[in-house]
Amino acid sequence: MMFYFPCFRSSSDVNDKLVNDKGGDKASTLRLFSYDELNVACHGFSSKNKVGEGGFGAVYKGRLSDGAIVAIKVLSVELESMRGEREFISEIAALCDVQHENLVNLHGCCVEGAKRCLVYDYMENNSLAYRFLGGEQSRNSFSWTRRKNVSLGVAKALAYLHEEKIPHIVHRDIKASNVLLDHDFNPKVADFGLARLFQDDTSHISTRVAGTLGYLSPEYAITGRLTRKSDVYSFGVLLLEIISGRSIVEFDMEHGEHFLVDKAWDMYNCDRLVELVDPVLLTGDDERLKGEAVRFMKVGLLCVQEATKLRPGMSVVIKMLSDETSVEGMKISKPGFLADLMAVKIDKKSSTRSF
Repeated sequence: MMFYFPCFRSSSDVNDKLVNDKGGDKASTLRLFSYDELNVACHGFSSKNKVGEGGFGAVYKGRLSDGAIVAIKVLSVELESMRGEREFISEIAALCDVQHENLVNLHGCCVEGAKRCLVYDYMENNSLAYRFLGGEQSRNSFSWTRRKNVSLGVAKALAYLHEEKIPHIVHRDIKASNVLLDHDFNPKVADFGLARLFQDDTSHISTRVAGTLGYLSPEYAITGRLTRKSDVYSFGVLLLEIISGRSIVEFDMEHGEHFLVDKAWDMYNCDRLVELVDPVLLTGDDERLKGEAVRFMKVGLLCVQEATKLRPGMSVVIKMLSDETSVEGMKISKPGFLADLMAVKIDKKSSTRSF
């Protein structure tokens, strides 16, 4: 049986918390699924149907009774706590009334006893981390055109969240594994469990630090002051990752850890950024491709500058990536950098995800 409910109006404790915590009173509706319905859809949450796992829990591929193929994210038993509940609520609050081609589409949820599930469009090509960062063979399938499209798509999603959506939304966990890819490799930003809503007159909020080391902006990690520029920093790291084909942190026995942001800064200062471009892209003497790739990496470096006021907003980033605004001659200052986990301001009363 199918029925619908207003996502911020319900007698359940979960939806009461949505109203209290998020200040929302939206007219949008989400489909409310029964647990039995979702259990049937993915054959008893069979391991054969499992397509991923993250901080929230496991994700399964399922087929609904109407034939629709969906991804079902299930809150893990270990997260049946206030933290898990907060992430579940944040995801619904962020996604219940957004419409953008580069954001994952939330169909509905299951709130039944202690069970919590979210139902999305199924993404045939899994995540950017899965399809792109699995070695040279994986990266070979990502042409320069595909990398540009993915980079621009993520930038457009963030510009929508930061500048067009009211209240504004800060994602807090932009990274390769949270960028999903559809059948045509179009990017969809996903996993809003850590998202925070900002009113127009709010410059920052103070919150427990959560996210993923390497993508975390240093000022947020150290002080707990979250702004939209925190997402801009994470996007800059992701952009460097996409263009270079390198992991954000690499390790070898002789030199220890190498951080991608630090490496890009060194190469920029030596005027050798082109050497950081993924070698699988440079199979010939395509100077235009090299020039575009270097421009994208300069945009990445602009996004990770230490001074938050110097980082561009996401709508400006889109213009730079599209070459509507030139980056040539722009001064790029030292990037913010966080290599020491001990510097992270962690709320001792709550565990911090992805560390």
